[in-house]
Amino acid sequence: MASYAREEVPMVAVSVENGSDFNKNGSAAGAGPREEGAKLMQYVAGFLATMGALAAGTVLAWTAPSLPLLAAPDSFLPVGPDEGSWIGSLMPIGACLGAVPAGALTDRLGRKTTLLLLSVPFVVSWLLILLASNVPMLYAARLLGGLATGATSVAAPMYAAEIAEPSIRGTLGTFFQLQVTIGILVTFIVGGFASYLVLASVSLAVPIVWFAAVFFLPETPVFLLKRQRPADAERALRRLRGPEYRGVKAELQEMQRALDQAGRNAASFSELFSSRAVIKALVICLGLMIFQQVSGINAVMFYATKIFEAAGSTLDPAVATIIVGVVQVVATGVASVLVELAGRRVLLLGSAAVMSLAHIVLGVYFHMSSSGADVASLGWLPLLCVVLFVVVFSLAFGPIPWMMAGELFTDEVKAPASTIAAALNWIMAFAVTKVFNTLMESVGTAGTFWTFGGCCVAATAFVFALVFETKGKTPAQVQDILNGKRH
Repeated sequence: MASYAREEVPMVAVSVENGSDFNKNGSAAGAGPREEGAKLMQYVAGFLATMGALAAGTVLAWTAPSLPLLAAPDSFLPVGPDEGSWIGSLMPIGACLGAVPAGALTDRLGRKTTLLLLSVPFVVSWLLILLASNVPMLYAARLLGGLATGATSVAAPMYAAEIAEPSIRGTLGTFFQLQVTIGILVTFIVGGFASYLVLASVSLAVPIVWFAAVFFLPETPVFLLKRQRPADAERALRRLRGPEYRGVKAELQEMQRALDQAGRNAASFSELFSSRAVIKALVICLGLMIFQQVSGINAVMFYATKIFEAAGSTLDPAVATIIVGVVQVVATGVASVLVELAGRRVLLLGSAAVMSLAHIVLGVYFHMSSSGADVASLGWLPLLCVVLFVVVFSLAFGPIPWMMAGELFTDEVKAPASTIAAALNWIMAFAVTKVFNTLMESVGTAGTFWTFGGCCVAATAFVFALVFETKGKTPAQVQDILNGKRH
């Protein structure tokens, strides 16, 4: 699946650093650490705001249980292979279109207002799916759902990052990706045991609940300061940190100082290419985004049910797909811890190598099956390979490309660079999803998985040659390495 950013998505770069220049009384640094506020409201607000990711997850995964139903001979709305391919691929192209202007929209309307408005295209998308009487209605639904998904992938993590204290910003940053995987799992469970209409109805309920939840949340203090509304920013911050919090003034001063600095250093798209460090960082970041998608994750997740049906697995395809969804949720939760223990480069190398192995073995299985070999005793193998693939993808190539985008770029170029990265990610997701059925028809199931396996081998070589370890390094050290200095 398209991997979503945690905190590092196309957004206005507002960085509130740990160890601020003010303590809890607003005095100069050195008098002691700044007091922290209550955490409960921050967790609740972050979770509710990122429920949009749950809605996005249902959009992402809908094709897995629904396309086989639509392609069946007794379907109420017959869908051919090419039409099915477009139904799957219009979502990521819509997401690409939605992601690009989302940052500007959140700056103009506000983070909270943008989230509220984004529930509308989600709702309309599911209503079109519920009422669809022809394939173009499904096309429109998927495009709308994609637009909402792309914009939400910018706005929701931005909200979570801006309301969180530095000590828990990383945790709140994981909420978006985690809720995406939960949305995928919900779709697999409901779609595996309920009808087309029930699945669409359950999915429709998610953005409605999200709208109701976000309605009662405060706007982010950062946005209110950007709009010269300090009194409203103070009220919002007090609500988020709790009534006993005494560091409101100091924290607001930190936020304002960060906003002022970001305004002085803002970079245009043309300025991105003015230094060796930025060019090298772009090559690494965009390369990881490309390999994230050509690893075949979207094909595996969007067409999971089809894969298990084609394999003739001894497990019910719907049950096997649910297992994959559960594994993805768990692995995504583990990733946030493991990435700080093992490091980025090691995980990326291991992930690419194991993904290539899983694809190659899957290809061998399908080649044996199509050649007439007896694979009845190997019905468990497709599930094992897909689960293994999803685990290692979720541990590394899912979250780390977005994380590296945040670590490789300085604040003044982070927003435009992240915009380029997000757009490329969704373009590649579209291309891979669109070409999947064509690959299946032209080179067969085995050839398709071998193709993805070859891409993963290339990803291993790319990481080995160009990607350096950023774990434990300061931003200055990272920039030194990008400029050719050793550390």
